[in-house]
Amino acid sequence: MLLKRPRLLAVMAVILTPAVLIAISWMGELHRSQEIGPLIEEASARSGISSALLRAVVWRESDFEPRATGSAGERGLMQVTPGAGHDWAQANRVRSFHETDLFDPRTNLSAGSWYLARAMKRWSNADRPEVFALAEYNAGITHARRWARDNPALRAEDFLHEMDFPTTKAYILSILQRADLYAAGKDPGPFEAIQRKMALKKEKWLKK
Repeated sequence: MLLKRPRLLAVMAVILTPAVLIAISWMGELHRSQEIGPLIEEASARSGISSALLRAVVWRESDFEPRATGSAGERGLMQVTPGAGHDWAQANRVRSFHETDLFDPRTNLSAGSWYLARAMKRWSNADRPEVFALAEYNAGITHARRWARDNPALRAEDFLHEMDFPTTKAYILSILQRADLYAAGKDPGPFEAIQRKMALKKEKWLKK
């Protein structure tokens, strides 16, 4: 019995440790999401984009981490590039803008939601403008236009079918799924908290 007890404890540790880590990650995500909730609502009202969609974009881009950085210089909650930040500042006459301001949650949400709203207006004739806008947000306007070229009806289903970037397609679908959860007034469960991490790992694998 004495020999079996350490083995039992080891097995329990192996089983419970991932569950504990998932729970901690989930609670952290919920806390950060709730903390910036009022700022997301503010950006939603200003940009006209639903708060559920904005929250889902923030989740996918940064997991609600204001200091997050990307490999191509993206910064903050919505992973706004310095170039996009300067475009926002110029359009909104923010003369005091500095690239480091993108780490400020309110500034980042203002710039990111402005950029996404501009894309949605560009695709306003589509059946689901948000699908086309998210493609532009993730892969750039050149690729978005290429995927829409043979799609005069601008149907989201056909657009996704034409998309030859698996990572962008997965990006869009994950955001739409999460936005539906938020729109229904639900917070994702603990096991859904690892969805973004799994998606990012898959994205890195597909890019190899």
